[in-house]
Parts: sequence; C-alpha cells; structure tokens
Amino acid sequence: MSFKKPFRADPMKPSPQYRRRRQARKQYSVGNILGAAAAIGLVGGIGSVSLTAEGRSRIAKTAHQAAVTFGWARARAPQAGDYWEGCDSARAAGTAPIYRGEPGYRTEMDGDNDGIACEPHY
Repeated sequence: MSFKKPFRADPMKPSPQYRRRRQARKQYSVGNILGAAAAIGLVGGIGSVSLTAEGRSRIAKTAHQAAVTFGWARARAPQAGDYWEGCDSARAAGTAPIYRGEPGYRTEMDGDNDGIACEPHY
C-alpha cells in the first residue's frame, strides 16, 4: 500500500499591479485625515452647543428663520382679531397661508375654496 500525499496547490503570487493597488489602499492621505478631523470637530461643536438651553433656542431660531425664508413656515401665526384686507396684506404680515378655522380666514380670500386662503404663488 502506498501513501499518497494530499493535493496542495502552490500558492499564487499576486501580480505587481495588484500589490501596488493593495498598498495604495492602506495609505491615508492628508486630505482624508483633515476631512475626518473637520467632520468630527463640526459634530462635536454642534453637539456642545445643543447641550445648553441657550444653544438649543439659538438653533431653533435659526431653523425657523430658514423655514420662513424658503416658504416652509409662517413668520407669524394668525392671532385672534386678525382681519386682512387682502392676501397681499396677510403675506406682508407673514401670516399667509391662512387655513380654515384660523383667525383671519375668510372665504373671499380663498379663491379655489380648498380651505387655504392666500396660498403661495409658484
């Protein structure tokens, strides 16, 4: 009876091109390191500001101002006793659009009778 060795393939030697690519992946560039440091600093700075009540209110004000600027929110909510001559004056006061049931809503200002008076122009 003869003893047969198990088959073992010779290990393949990677090509020089593969080795260069693999080495390049391991290196960290200065740009990557600075970018990561900037991102960590930004997250840490925002996190530290949001820990205080003053910081949270400042962030909320800035977010509200941005929402008003882009038309996602009203600058001022309608209050009891509001009466606007037309949509131009309601927009100038920052209360437009006015929804049905809110102070200052009138059917005359709602042209398409969908419950939203002084809709924004697009």
